[in-house]
Amino acid sequence: MSAARPARVPLVVIHPLVVRVTHWLNAVAIVCLVMSGWKIYNASPLFGFSFPGWATLGGWLGGAIAWHLAAMWLLVANGLVYLAYGLAGRHFMRSFLPIGPREVWRDLKEALTFRLHHELGAYNAVQRLLYVVVVLLVVAAAVSGLGLWKPVQFQGLVGLLGGYEWVRRIHFAAMAGIVGFLVIHVALVAVVPSTLWAMVTGRARVKISAEEAAP
Repeated sequence: MSAARPARVPLVVIHPLVVRVTHWLNAVAIVCLVMSGWKIYNASPLFGFSFPGWATLGGWLGGAIAWHLAAMWLLVANGLVYLAYGLAGRHFMRSFLPIGPREVWRDLKEALTFRLHHELGAYNAVQRLLYVVVVLLVVAAAVSGLGLWKPVQFQGLVGLLGGYEWVRRIHFAAMAGIVGFLVIHVALVAVVPSTLWAMVTGRARVKISAEEAAP
């Protein structure tokens, strides 16, 4: 009598279409914002260095500003779609909450000792914290960016943030944090490449209940 075959893990949707589309549009918008922003920064450096030309976008200051504004509106429009879906479809509650310091510390220790279990479609506490932080950084970049773009019209906002030079520093710090997140994000994808394919197709073979499976 032959041995019973192990049950096959079903192929389920872990990233709905709206999540995948907004994810990739966000990626394009943020990369364009960062590269064009580096070109704008080079025109009037805040610190004692400049970014290499190959890492910038726009060709010249006016072109970089045009790219920056176009990418900004793409990010805003796409972000509103993602926000509406995240709230209406309870995507935020399912994927990113709750976040507790005990869980973050536990998962961080396991990650540093290479013992952290990864399951497609589920975020550990460290990942949830990083996603929340990068959303706050994007908000900080957007708010400070308004002050840089229209310092006269938004002079109240500029004053609240400490003045124009402080707004520049806040914008740069937010950008640096976003770039740091991207570096970590890409590194994790390189370690677990199956996450990339899942974000392209939306499907993966994971042990997931029918209630958790996305429609």
